[in-house]
Amino acid sequence: MRLISFLIFWLCGLSIGFASEGLNYVEAKAKNGDGIYKLLHRYRLTEQCNVAQFLKLNGLQKNSHILKDVKYKLPLYQYTYNDKSIRSTIGKNDLPLAKKIAKYNRVLRDAGIKPKYYTQSKVLWVPHHLIHCSTSGDKATPTKIKPETGRSKTKKIPLFGDTYSDVHIKDNSLKNKVYYLISGHGGPDPGAMYQYKNTQLCEDEYAYDVTLRLAKNLIERGAQVEIIIQDKNDGIRDEAYLKIDHDEICLNKGHIPLNQLQRLKQRVSSVNDLYKQYKKKGFKDQRVIVIHVDSRPASQRQDVFFLHAKDSKKGPEIAKNLHKVFASKYKQHRKNKNYDGHVQARNLYVLRNTIPPAVYVELANIKNFRDRKRITDKDNRQALADWLFEGIIL
Repeated sequence: MRLISFLIFWLCGLSIGFASEGLNYVEAKAKNGDGIYKLLHRYRLTEQCNVAQFLKLNGLQKNSHILKDVKYKLPLYQYTYNDKSIRSTIGKNDLPLAKKIAKYNRVLRDAGIKPKYYTQSKVLWVPHHLIHCSTSGDKATPTKIKPETGRSKTKKIPLFGDTYSDVHIKDNSLKNKVYYLISGHGGPDPGAMYQYKNTQLCEDEYAYDVTLRLAKNLIERGAQVEIIIQDKNDGIRDEAYLKIDHDEICLNKGHIPLNQLQRLKQRVSSVNDLYKQYKKKGFKDQRVIVIHVDSRPASQRQDVFFLHAKDSKKGPEIAKNLHKVFASKYKQHRKNKNYDGHVQARNLYVLRNTIPPAVYVELANIKNFRDRKRITDKDNRQALADWLFEGIIL
């Protein structure tokens, strides 16, 4: 059995390291271009608890580089499956935990990371965070932004962070309108990534920051705003390089699934459930804005562009209004350069399945040097939010 296990891991470029605690840790070779986060993401181990354990196991610091073809211990335990049950194999009589471990092994097998399912190979992988980290996040609750009531001119919104949490209500011009804002990816999926010097830049962090800034603009005008993807710890941030975390949740749905289709279904369900509630209250004008950052070849510059569902009646109008504003702003601020953004119909899951009309926004190409300035500069992120605000209220 030991020989079989060794051969399986040899074929996968993996080996087993014996941990000081007496547990077997899976080891993996770093590939060309890997950073700490990218390596852990490959094995679905991006929870902060796992990152901290990875650094501890390998004697690394947060900003350490990892080297190609060098083996690193992963925060991932290996057990020899006893052909009875996961619970008896790991010595924990916890059925929900066993189901999570089984699912983890299945996900990695389906992704081609683990050659065989544990019942076939007798090799059971158990992520560090499922055993040793707090599970309080399972009960994570989103922030509901209450509608404006009374005569108060300032609203406290902790989700925006300490610096921006006090929102001054300028007027109620958008009082009867509902906006669902969805920042791309989040949770176990960072979206597009780019290693810039010592920093890993991730799409979900920048899309989320612009989303929060847009939400603030809308709330200042009395709109009902539902932020579908939320991170209670981040808030609106002014740093150029936004720190990565993986604790985002989906409004009223909890933790974000690893599976892409399940993620999309989750956020669509969140929007549609809320849409029905608002409709019963008499809100007729509701719309969805989905914000992403693209990943294309580094040489390819990309102006902000907008997508809508092919058969949508309202979606094309919203997208064209946004395009109109951005074209105007480019003429004003970049007089000698053309605006190459476009409006296009696309058959994307969220666009075609939300009940309220939706527009999908691509802010930049994260790999292009000039495009990165559009998202790493805080003033540029604010400008993006301001221009989106002007476009969607037309």
